[in-house]
Amino acid sequence: MNAHCEPGNTPRKGRWWMALWLWGLGVVWLPSNAEPLLLQGATVHTVAGPTLSPGEVWIEGDRIVAVGRNLEVPRARRVDLAGLHLYPGLIALNTGLGLKEIDAVRATLDQREVGEYTPEVASWVAVNPDSELLPVARANGIAFCEPVPQGGVVAGQSGLLRLAGWGVRDMLVQAPLALHVFWPSMELDTTPREQATDPARWKSLEEQARDRMARWKAVEDFFREAQAYARSQDPDRPPRVSAPGAVPVWEAMLPFVRGQRPIVVHADEVRQIRAAMAWAVTNRFRILLAGGRDAWLEAGRLAEHKIPVIYEHVFTRPARDTDPYDVHFQAPERLRQAGVSVGFSTGVTDASLVKNLPYVAAQAVAYGFPPEAAVQALTLTPAQWMGLADRLGSIEPGKEATLFATDGDILDIRSNVKRMWIRGQEVSLESRHTRLYEKYRQRPLQPRQIR
Repeated sequence: MNAHCEPGNTPRKGRWWMALWLWGLGVVWLPSNAEPLLLQGATVHTVAGPTLSPGEVWIEGDRIVAVGRNLEVPRARRVDLAGLHLYPGLIALNTGLGLKEIDAVRATLDQREVGEYTPEVASWVAVNPDSELLPVARANGIAFCEPVPQGGVVAGQSGLLRLAGWGVRDMLVQAPLALHVFWPSMELDTTPREQATDPARWKSLEEQARDRMARWKAVEDFFREAQAYARSQDPDRPPRVSAPGAVPVWEAMLPFVRGQRPIVVHADEVRQIRAAMAWAVTNRFRILLAGGRDAWLEAGRLAEHKIPVIYEHVFTRPARDTDPYDVHFQAPERLRQAGVSVGFSTGVTDASLVKNLPYVAAQAVAYGFPPEAAVQALTLTPAQWMGLADRLGSIEPGKEATLFATDGDILDIRSNVKRMWIRGQEVSLESRHTRLYEKYRQRPLQPRQIR
């Protein structure tokens, strides 16, 4: 039996076949026949505006339509969130999530590439969408992550992914997001030759200084060549890394040397930070500082040059014996007081700790960082840095309906995420942790046999 089809009225089955066909062509399209959703009764932390207690959020499809009180929404499915707190999905920048699984199993590690200068490497391509660590992070409010490539000095490009979707293509929010530069070490080893662990590899301070200058010059030369290539191209032409005759390395550098996308410089030691700042200011590069262990020592200059800091050392032990025990607890507030835009990260080395991102910010709050600023540093601030503030980071009309509900303050370790929506669709909060909990909670209890 053939279904009669009026213009503009494609049968349901036909629409799904069309969706599959378009997906095969690289076009993401799904039929939009979901009923409106009205979240009611929660304390709504809009981040960009006032907190509504209680408030309502009207969602249609994957977008927020309205936020307020007593919204009139015809034919909406109402969800009662009384007693809960509603937040926009948290954004985890500077992570290894999706690229690392089990440190002791080499086959599950895909975060490093061979070579010192590989800007054409795209980290999001290597992400494992079935990683067990993704639902673990999602269950604590993390809705977006930035997997970072590692390995060389210019390690490659990162993208921003949602922590839900059918494969990487469906999860991808923005790519490329940023270029990652791991600044060469500026430290000198003052150990005498007779006390060196390997005397054959020992170098004098003069030799180390020459090596350090050579590493810095290699970075400078690489970016100068990239700038020269960019000047030789049409400034309005987008990169074409895989086009015939294109030079993939230089094509990949175009959006970053043109200032269209940010460069994330990974640096911790104060001399690295000073050198990176001077390099960025001289070349007029748009950079963000990641790591930033000693950034508080250069807070004034970072603020002067409007360089944001993705701070990942809240729980790092003091680097110098002259530093107080709480130097890294206080550092985010010192940076903020100086006028630096601050975000938080758990770092790229341990993907399993991304779930603790809210508690990194909470520790800074305990040492003076304002709670509202801490929530913003996990949501709207990173969205602004990456040029996505019109889509993500707050609960506002027109933005993506990615949010979660908790039974308390998200910065309180005792709070639990109860429900989460990504692009307007509720997602499961089940993870390997919850499955193991249920498994052993229901284990049979047998009486001990006494012999």
